[in-house]
Amino acid sequence: MYQIGIDIGSTAAKVAVMKKTDILETFVLPTGWSSIDTANNIKKRLSDMGVEESNSKVVATGYGRVSVPFADKTITEITCHAVGAKHFIGENTTVVDIGGQDTKVISLEDGVVKDFTMNDKCSAGTGKFIEVMSNSLGVDIDTLTDLAREGNGIEITSMCTVFAESEVISLIGRGEKRENIAFGIVDSVIKKVNSLCSRHGESEAYFLTGGLSRNPYILDELSKAMGKKVVTHELGRYAGAIGAAILAKKIKK
Repeated sequence: MYQIGIDIGSTAAKVAVMKKTDILETFVLPTGWSSIDTANNIKKRLSDMGVEESNSKVVATGYGRVSVPFADKTITEITCHAVGAKHFIGENTTVVDIGGQDTKVISLEDGVVKDFTMNDKCSAGTGKFIEVMSNSLGVDIDTLTDLAREGNGIEITSMCTVFAESEVISLIGRGEKRENIAFGIVDSVIKKVNSLCSRHGESEAYFLTGGLSRNPYILDELSKAMGKKVVTHELGRYAGAIGAAILAKKIKK
């Protein structure tokens, strides 16, 4: 019996295929404008792999979890990311998920969620903020962080993404170096994420999930800000989906 975890976020849908504790396959698709269409595309891809409703258990999580009609169960992102992180790093850790729509900080104690905080009132401090600012500079996110490594001295003061974008455009108009603007953009996100983490007190370990977990500069700068090494895994982006797949094992079918 296959265990399928589907984590449909606001920008990307992550899928994990497992048997017991073995991760057999992971893949990601853009969410696009319709989570329902994305779910149907996922179902087709799973079917091409030989995974059908008759030989699988499916848990959906994330922003679009209610849009997966073939899911046997839906579970919150908090629980799924916690279980996924526990699979990678152990029972006592703080999970930091910089997502497209929100940023989540989840404290695990003895493998159980002790506390969590979400930045969901504004896109500042999220992946969407970095995406919008990257577009303002005419670069992709990886290029933005490469530029940021070479920059310094700029602080983006606006808390709102719309006003921050205007601030960036003004800096461009003034002839400020792109490297310095990029530095200010990333630094703004790092400070907001660090502020969320500080509400949880000191942790034994920090584990970064989400799409930005693949970016070395984000890991380095977050580690500096927090004064403790932030780690991830090559499949850290799939932590929510993997947590969902692990939880699918408990479904009776």
